[in-house]
Amino acid sequence: MASPAESGADVLSLRIHLINWLLTPLFVLWLFSTIAGYVATLNYANKPYDQVLLQRAQAVAEQLRLGGGRERLEIDLKLPDGSSPTSPDKVFYTVSDREGKKLAGNANLGRPLAYRGGKINPLFSNGERDGAKTRNVSMVFYNPDSKKLYQLHMSETIQQRQALIRGILANIVIPQLLLILIAVAAVWYALKQGLAPLERLRREVKNRSRDDLSQLDGSLAPEEVRPLIDAVNNLLERLQQAMQAQKRFVADAAHQLRTPIAGLKTQSELALRTTDPEQKQQALEHILTSTQHGIRLVNQLMALARNEPGGQGSENFVAINLNQLAQECTAGWISAALEKNIDLGFDGAPAAAEAMGDASSLIEMLNNLIDNAIRYTPASGHITVSVNATAQGSVLSVEDNGPGIDPQHRERVFERFYRVLGTGQSGSGLGLAIVAEVSKRHHATLRLDAGSGGKGTVISIRFPRRPPPAPTIADDPRKSPAFYGGA
Repeated sequence: MASPAESGADVLSLRIHLINWLLTPLFVLWLFSTIAGYVATLNYANKPYDQVLLQRAQAVAEQLRLGGGRERLEIDLKLPDGSSPTSPDKVFYTVSDREGKKLAGNANLGRPLAYRGGKINPLFSNGERDGAKTRNVSMVFYNPDSKKLYQLHMSETIQQRQALIRGILANIVIPQLLLILIAVAAVWYALKQGLAPLERLRREVKNRSRDDLSQLDGSLAPEEVRPLIDAVNNLLERLQQAMQAQKRFVADAAHQLRTPIAGLKTQSELALRTTDPEQKQQALEHILTSTQHGIRLVNQLMALARNEPGGQGSENFVAINLNQLAQECTAGWISAALEKNIDLGFDGAPAAAEAMGDASSLIEMLNNLIDNAIRYTPASGHITVSVNATAQGSVLSVEDNGPGIDPQHRERVFERFYRVLGTGQSGSGLGLAIVAEVSKRHHATLRLDAGSGGKGTVISIRFPRRPPPAPTIADDPRKSPAFYGGA
């Protein structure tokens, strides 16, 4: 099985990928241009040389007086033999009769030609003689008086033609090739400059410490890369929030568990040292109380961790009947309310009141609200849990006639471990923090106001009819004044 490094080696870099896509079409065009240029040059170069060869053949025919009735087949013609520096090509010719029998010439080029209608147009062809390529022309001359047919075949080597073609191709291909090389250098330099911001980001990320989750600077990056940088920044922000939540949870757990664990240690040592049964019994009772307090604290910390950002999402939300959920939760606290002689009632909505949410989280939230109300409501007080259905959504509220919360404390009671001094009640300060986290997770609006007649406290959670899309990491409902009941 290939390692990641070996697999990565098979993947082209972005620079090479772009160069391939940019330069491959240029190379194909250059190759096509070269082939087309060669064919065009060959055709255009052959035309003037063919014309010269034809004129030379006609001059030879005129000197020999072929077809004129007074043929001169024994004449010695002076033709280029390739010895001249200005004319390196050799010229050969043959005069033959109708059957192809040689009558005159400096070579044996004769071959019968098809003859119709009294004349035949000059025929050009390619050939080879003594290993050299040649260009040939063949003509027919007919003398009607003597009724004789003469065939003139002339062949010329093509060194001059080839030199001309090579010169023309060099003037076409070499500049194009140089232009392609310049284009390669320009594209490479442009890609290097264009990818420089990405290289800078790579070095920045590589040189970071593992705890540095600050956002990347995408201001200098190309516009096409900014969505990727934004996505990475969003991921870094979520990771930072998750790490902060984890650190906060560990710190909170360590801080809050220190006291009950220290109490357990002290009472256990006292129970081991004493021989007095009454003192031992008291120590055991303190141990039980500290254990119960620790269990409650651990449960609250776990509930807080489940509902804070990065804990659970909204994927498992289902339609929940708030009337039924609130009524069952309220019934579970009746015995605790009766111990303090508190009137705990439930006022359900006449119409269906539903909300999309997580039932277990909503039960934890309502249990904390009712527990908090029972703790701070004096004996002979009353607490009302109510559910209402509105056009905007459903509202769940818990109202008591206790001492209430001063306005200066209302925005802080939802913070972790914040407790109003002078209440005379024990607690960890996590109950309302859990309520705030559950509300935020359900996109609900949390309000804290004074109760009826300005006495006591009423906490309301308004659930939207349809939960909006998940807010961005930077959007924190607790930072909005409306979250705490403000304007």
